[in-house]
Amino acid sequence: METYDLLTLFADGGLMMYPLVICSLIGLGVIIAKTWTLWIAHRSAVRVIEEVEEAAMGGRVEEAIEIAASTPGPAAAILLAGLRRIKHLTLNKGELEQVISTTGAIELSFLERGLVVLATIANVAPLMGFLGTVAGMIVAFESIAAAGDVNPATVAGGIKVALLTTAAGLTIAIPVNIGYNYFVSRIDKLVVDMEESTQKILNIAWDMEREGKLRVLS
Repeated sequence: METYDLLTLFADGGLMMYPLVICSLIGLGVIIAKTWTLWIAHRSAVRVIEEVEEAAMGGRVEEAIEIAASTPGPAAAILLAGLRRIKHLTLNKGELEQVISTTGAIELSFLERGLVVLATIANVAPLMGFLGTVAGMIVAFESIAAAGDVNPATVAGGIKVALLTTAAGLTIAIPVNIGYNYFVSRIDKLVVDMEESTQKILNIAWDMEREGKLRVLS
């Protein structure tokens, strides 16, 4: 039984294999980068929320700021933005909410970076494969027209191109689509962490105001 290595399959697939390989490399790079980024972002969320709350409620706002600043992730970024306003011990009404909202929007934008690339590859790779299929069938019919008769050997080359490009497109699109959906679910969990940190910093501010440690100007 004849077997093919990857280079042979690539060569037999024709010109459409080049953009497909580029798509696969880009998709792989984005998946690796997003996996690392989201893992780091979620890893310390619960710990930093607890430590910041303990330090801030104990009157150690500077220590709480250092804890948040040294911890990566969107939850820590929201806590840091809020604490930097709280440490002045005076706030304008609505200022804290605005700062937290802006920081949350920036962090969410960062978390979603690269998802458009993955979605595009997941949609475009099968289309490239189907385009290669059409090109391969055109070659097959041209061979039939030139030979004047239907011979399996005549059309084998074109059909091979058609099948290889379709297989390559689907092989790329399926894992990329799985990766995209996985990252969306991870980001949803991080949004919950961000909402928890937002509520926590607001609670800290309200408690400090009630105890007379923070002044809110109307």
